[in-house]
Amino acid sequence: MRSLLRTPPTAPMMASLVRDASLVWLASGVVGVSFGAIAVTGGLPVWVPVVMSLVVYAGSAQFSAVGVLLAGGGPLAAAATGLLLNTRTAAFSLAVADILGRGRIARLLGAHLVTDETVAFALAQQDPARRRAAFWISGLGLFTVWNAGVLAGALAGSALGDTGRYGLDAAFPAVLVALVLPVLREDRAVRRAALLGAALALAVTPAVPAGVPVLLALAGLALSGRRERTA
Repeated sequence: MRSLLRTPPTAPMMASLVRDASLVWLASGVVGVSFGAIAVTGGLPVWVPVVMSLVVYAGSAQFSAVGVLLAGGGPLAAAATGLLLNTRTAAFSLAVADILGRGRIARLLGAHLVTDETVAFALAQQDPARRRAAFWISGLGLFTVWNAGVLAGALAGSALGDTGRYGLDAAFPAVLVALVLPVLREDRAVRRAALLGAALALAVTPAVPAGVPVLLALAGLALSGRRERTA
């Protein structure tokens, strides 16, 4: 990992970031177990959620794609659903473009590690060096734990029972709220964009498919920017 960083992080910085990122990793592993179990219990072979997690690596898109497959939809419909939900990562990629570095390998690997949690964790840091280290530490750790959790859940299959009764779906939202709170408190523009996006997502939730409200929430960025230009 040090070869991906322009300035290798110090040992105290590494320890601090690993400690903070471990909460995200824990939540990721728990939800990964749930995903693997749901996919296999629904009738998919073990290799499907495992390969999907390695190649696609997008939690919400994976849940949606598997939902389409288990509901009787074809592979093309499942892939289209996943791609639609993953369009939000285009905005995330712009936010961390400078963090990834300029090398092709770093950008290719970094693009695969771009997730809601990794971007939020990186941008919550105070200086560029710490942001870069936070992205790679959290990203590589999250990728490892997520895939390990999916494999464990897929192998366990129906032995876990109904995963919904454990309330696993609340793990990621709780972690994300904890990550973005410092930024929301300090930056009024970010806070305004977040509130507008959240209000829009809540308003359309009853009328659109799952996952679409998250995409529409990105409109909060445009609306907030327009307000600032006209102010």
